[in-house]
Amino acid sequence: MRTAVVLCAGLAKRMGNSETPKPLLKVAGREILSRTVELLKRNGVERFVFVVNPKNKEKIESFVRSLGVDFSIVVNESPERENGYSLYLAKEEVKEKEFLLVMGDHIYSEEFVKKAVKGKGLIVDELALYTDKEEATKVLCQKGRVKDIGKDIKEFNGYDTGFFVLSRSVFNVAEKIAKEKEKVTMSEIAKRGRIRCTFVSGEFWTDVDTEEDLKRARREIIRSSVKGIGDGLVSRLINRKVSMWISERVVEKVTPMQATLFTFAVGVFSAIVALFSPALGSVLYQISSMVDGVDGEIARASLRTTKFGGWLDSVLDRFVDFSFLSALALWLKPDQSFLPWVFLALFGTLMVSYTTERFKGAYFEDAYEVIKPLRFLPGKRDERVFLIMVFCLLGWIKALFVILALLTNVRVILTLYLVWKERGDR
Repeated sequence: MRTAVVLCAGLAKRMGNSETPKPLLKVAGREILSRTVELLKRNGVERFVFVVNPKNKEKIESFVRSLGVDFSIVVNESPERENGYSLYLAKEEVKEKEFLLVMGDHIYSEEFVKKAVKGKGLIVDELALYTDKEEATKVLCQKGRVKDIGKDIKEFNGYDTGFFVLSRSVFNVAEKIAKEKEKVTMSEIAKRGRIRCTFVSGEFWTDVDTEEDLKRARREIIRSSVKGIGDGLVSRLINRKVSMWISERVVEKVTPMQATLFTFAVGVFSAIVALFSPALGSVLYQISSMVDGVDGEIARASLRTTKFGGWLDSVLDRFVDFSFLSALALWLKPDQSFLPWVFLALFGTLMVSYTTERFKGAYFEDAYEVIKPLRFLPGKRDERVFLIMVFCLLGWIKALFVILALLTNVRVILTLYLVWKERGDR
């Protein structure tokens, strides 16, 4: 059983008058502590030891109990003795030879944790792209071990992420320092114990000391939640900028399901409007496309992605696309000779999405990740919706159906060829 010690005994002197302990502050739709526990659980941690101060014991214990994990609480009656002393107090609760140690006021991305749990000693980031480098603790690693560490050291080659993979021998170092000094810091333990270094650089992590840190963390979590491999040109240039702006402001107020249903409602409404005014309907259709990424961004940022949510979003997108093009066809009232173009446009539009979704169902992989040429084929949903808006605003409805028929069906044929080339002999 793998254990993680989470230090939550800090005094939060820089968070103003907040009555909420820092680990319980919400960032991007999820409490910091809940986010940390969930990510550690996903990476093999089965038991948690939370070191708290008397002031926040009741709140943190109650909150952790709601998470449904195996845990114990250690109270640090002297939090002014610093975080290294908090670690020392957890000694009797750690039975394994190796355990994880994290700070309760640090936020980590899923990719960071995946890499960090495989390391040894202090996890060091050479880049620190997402945190305040001036405030961060610097680390000098030589020959794979900590030689020097501190906020004001002049020579360093990385930054302390507050994430450790330690052996029980670290408690001997902490005990020795505790007998010599009043304050016991993790920095001194790392330096005195010559703790090993593992570099994990470029992934998102940050600590939270101020209200400004909270805002910055929310913004960066939303940005890092964008899964843009399958995005088309319009999404990269327009839609994602809009959806991220919205997600950052609603992530703590709206659930992924609510965002999905709102986007669906706007899409269906756009189809109804298109029956009377294709131009206005197409603008609403484009708006629904711009906000279509919000549900996924919120779900990934708050660690609430589900297979059902992804499936439902895909199904509802197909419903909206079919409804809108059908509304355009009804408005156009095409003669019999033009109907084949309408049918080809409808068929191709649905098949573009079906071919990539069916690939995922057959191979359990994202087609855009494993077949890179697919990323550059024109005709993704965001590009089609934008094209539809432009042609509707210009009043070129007939030309639109012809172009959609050609664009989508050629894309489907090319997709079949690329998949056959990549997987046809397997």
